[in-house]
Amino acid sequence: MGCDFRIGHGYDVHRFAEGRKCIIGGVEIPSKLGLLGHSDADVLSHALADSILGALALPDIGFYFPPSDPSCEGIDSQEILRRAVGEADRMGYEVSNVDCSIIAEAPKILPHIKAMKEVLSASLGIPVSAVGIKATTNEKMGWEGRSEGIGVHAVSLLRAKKPGRAE
Repeated sequence: MGCDFRIGHGYDVHRFAEGRKCIIGGVEIPSKLGLLGHSDADVLSHALADSILGALALPDIGFYFPPSDPSCEGIDSQEILRRAVGEADRMGYEVSNVDCSIIAEAPKILPHIKAMKEVLSASLGIPVSAVGIKATTNEKMGWEGRSEGIGVHAVSLLRAKKPGRAE
């Protein structure tokens, strides 16, 4: 007999790089610098996917989408997120709600939160009202404060589709 609810935490970081797009939560943010990564480097979607996989006690996204795999190069992180949701479904769970904190001095995140919530809600298969996104700075302290990159913490709550019967 399984757990009716599972909670998972995800954390991801990506450094800034020239010549790259800045995609956060599936939304392209206007910025002089983009985020460096093997995929589209969507730091928010990666943290969310890891929080879902963590709730299921599964390996992180690097297991499913290894940086050494050329077929994963430039992959849209919404596909990564949908894969995590698919793993939850396979194990008898669905995403109930998520909450995320984006830590960045720049670019400004607030003007894009509504669009991010809409994209993520579609990928997660949950209402926009169940997607929490907050943005904060690091008060110019540490690597985030020096604008070297962006970090995200994410938490996901999963619920069994049939209580008492999930894995």
